[in-house]
Amino acid sequence: MSGSRKKASTVVRRLLPVMLVLMVFCNSGAAEPACKTLTVSGNPEYPPLLWEDPQAPEHLTGAATALLREILEPLGVQLEVRRLGSWARVQRLARVGELDMVAGAFITSERIKYMDYLLPPFTYLPTAVWVPKDGVFEYRHWPDLKGKRGSTLINNSFGQRFDRYAERNLQVVSVRTIEQSFDMALAGRVDYVLYERLQGQVKLHRLGLADKFVALDVPISNEGLFFTFSKNSQCNTFEFRERIADRLFKLIDAGRMAEIVSEYTARYMSLEP
Repeated sequence: MSGSRKKASTVVRRLLPVMLVLMVFCNSGAAEPACKTLTVSGNPEYPPLLWEDPQAPEHLTGAATALLREILEPLGVQLEVRRLGSWARVQRLARVGELDMVAGAFITSERIKYMDYLLPPFTYLPTAVWVPKDGVFEYRHWPDLKGKRGSTLINNSFGQRFDRYAERNLQVVSVRTIEQSFDMALAGRVDYVLYERLQGQVKLHRLGLADKFVALDVPISNEGLFFTFSKNSQCNTFEFRERIADRLFKLIDAGRMAEIVSEYTARYMSLEP
């Protein structure tokens, strides 16, 4: 054997134990869960999917996080659901990575810059034009809202196409809580409120205003609602997203989300005003 080959063989023998240790370390690291606790928040004005937990006001409860808990439990990941303030603030915190996941967001070109969307959507939500019963007007398509005043939550989206149309053609005032929007409509300061049909039904019931408003027949949109990861979250890995998506698909396909929504709608409706 030549001197150069002997030298190379000696180097390999010396490095082999180090290489084996590194392989064991890497393999054991890969076996550990990439994320042991997932910090989640969302729109606190979104019953029965999300609302402030009356028993623990620093947290949110609802059908969205109940489904997420069923997804994560077999994966050995703890779920921490925080109430972090308004929907606008939750989105800002997701942008900078101060929370891992948003439990419910529609797709917009702005949001996909700082969030990764998990497929499939966990539900679809039609958004209604809510009006006071004594202020009903004919509505068939978006142009019928021109010249009228509307209101909704700050940073709310109802799908990319409608958002663009509203920005260019409609007068929609954004406020911090949906209660403000409904109060403004009753006071005659706006003509309509944009809010999802399901959320509007349960929210108005809870406020004792169910007999004061009606949802016009034609929805302005019917968008898929997604779990999203902050791009800056340490929990946001391809492998973890795939594991969650697989569990999500199986539960949705089995009809589990509809069961959970029904359960949490009843829970929200039974709360004391």
